[in-house]
Amino acid sequence: MIKPPLDPNFQPAILWRRAFDQKVADSGSPKPCLIALEQADGSVFHHETQLLPAGHPEEDQNFRHVERLVKFLLWSTGCWRVHMKAPIGYAARLDDSFKTTATGQFDSNLIGQKVYGRPIEVLPTPQLPTEHFAGQPMGRHLEGCRIGFDLGGSDRKVAAVIDGEVVFSEETVWDPYHENDPQYHLSGILDSLRRAAEHLPQIDAIGGSAAGVYVNNEVKVASLFRGISEEDFEKNVRYIFSEVGREMGNVPIVVVNDGEVTALAGSMSLGSNSVLGIAMGTSLASGYVNPNGNITTRLNELAFAPVDYRPDAPADEWSGDIGCGVQYFSQQAVGRLLHPAGIKLPDELDLPEKLLEVQSLMAKEDPRARSIYETIGTYLGYSLAHYSDFYAVENVLLLGRVTSGNGGTVILEKATEVLMSEFPELEEKLNFHIPDEKEKRHGQAIAAASLPSLRSQA
Repeated sequence: MIKPPLDPNFQPAILWRRAFDQKVADSGSPKPCLIALEQADGSVFHHETQLLPAGHPEEDQNFRHVERLVKFLLWSTGCWRVHMKAPIGYAARLDDSFKTTATGQFDSNLIGQKVYGRPIEVLPTPQLPTEHFAGQPMGRHLEGCRIGFDLGGSDRKVAAVIDGEVVFSEETVWDPYHENDPQYHLSGILDSLRRAAEHLPQIDAIGGSAAGVYVNNEVKVASLFRGISEEDFEKNVRYIFSEVGREMGNVPIVVVNDGEVTALAGSMSLGSNSVLGIAMGTSLASGYVNPNGNITTRLNELAFAPVDYRPDAPADEWSGDIGCGVQYFSQQAVGRLLHPAGIKLPDELDLPEKLLEVQSLMAKEDPRARSIYETIGTYLGYSLAHYSDFYAVENVLLLGRVTSGNGGTVILEKATEVLMSEFPELEEKLNFHIPDEKEKRHGQAIAAASLPSLRSQA
């Protein structure tokens, strides 16, 4: 194993899983465990694994394997009901963990209740429901006068687009996480859209992206609105984008997860599909375009999906779970690695400011800053191998502020080194792409703007 320079105890999920699979194979009597994830629209996704037989000296690893696997599937795929055909007791134990543990309750509330309208349940079954799901042919509509926007944790971006060409773009600093008045968010979004509208002869459609889960423009879960009470969320936030559409003249509007737009932008730019987009910014945003070029009903919220299996892995500040992607591929990762890198910065600096300081040190070829990026790159190499067991990937799109400047080059170099050394067959298959600043800004805006079809075509 290639150890991350600043985190030698990192236990890659892919290596833990492969070691476990080898133990299962060596046991001589592996026990099948079949899993089906059911979504609210009836989509069903299958996954298959194997467990150690009863009485094996390391039988206790079975549940850890199942729990971490289902956790990854929940956040990468999404569901409210898990069907399990497995040795007796595992489904009941997993179901109990969603009801009684803090992290299980978090998942059940956020994914089950808020996204799909009901708490997560795990059912034992002798026969899995049939697998079936459909892609969403969304985006790639370039005709007309459009506005594209992206709502981030530290800034909001907007662009005016005419027939696929950006004629105006702007970034505005804001702080949505800590605002408890929904009017702050609505006013900020409308301000950006109206600025873009000034550069268009008319508005034919509006497309947008933001961190979170959106279904038919309805806000299901979104970190942008974390500061708002449940009552205000239901009254003023859940349908905020419908209000935005009305305020902007009742034109077609589509809002989706920012990671999906990232992947779509990459697919459009590259002229290729099977794209996994990974944006390392305030959090970890991710998205996926399948081999057919479609966005699917998968959640792709890899910020909460585990990539580190050590028992004392760093905890996510929101879910409380350990070893999740956000602590390895975001500004939070950079902040966490400052101390082991020997970089002391004032406590009053927030994470974006700390990242700027690290980037400044990196520009001066400071070895301490380089070690941070090498560590993130090592994380990435092993995690891409892990992700590739769940996604058909040929193209990896890397972006976000953490990848800006020389640091992004180091991340990519280190990830490639890990793949060449440990997963050569994958290294030959994957194509990496880091967009330049203009492509990141304009590509995302164009992809977002292209989301809605015009009414005459709908």
